[in-house]
Amino acid sequence: MNKVILLGNLTRDPELTQTNSGVSICRFSIAVSRRFANADGERGADFFNIVVWRNQAENCHKFLKKGSKCAVVGRLQTSTYETADGQKRYTTDIVAEEVEFINSARGGDTQDDVDAPKAQPQPKQTAELEEIEDDSLPF
Repeated sequence: MNKVILLGNLTRDPELTQTNSGVSICRFSIAVSRRFANADGERGADFFNIVVWRNQAENCHKFLKKGSKCAVVGRLQTSTYETADGQKRYTTDIVAEEVEFINSARGGDTQDDVDAPKAQPQPKQTAELEEIEDDSLPF
């Protein structure tokens, strides 16, 4: 089984490209905080490269930006390539199957929205019930 679930913040704005056949690809990276603090009391983070395909790629590019929090469900994929000078490089990416936008500065979780006054809940109105005679019931 190859399954990864991550919750973190984007470290840079998503980059949208297309394959030669026109399929959208969005790439971004997220920082995921470690659960425990080190000896200095600081919590470290791990950084993961995310690859998203097709319509979901376009949505990620549209609604996410650096600092946005998102959840990613996907799979690990490793690959190799050779540089121009002949060196072999290895990469590990998370190929996203699902991306959940937890908040997005473009999508409405801006500071202005946080400072905006919230609508006060309206008190529930109770309906007035009228008494019914037992003889008028259909059963």
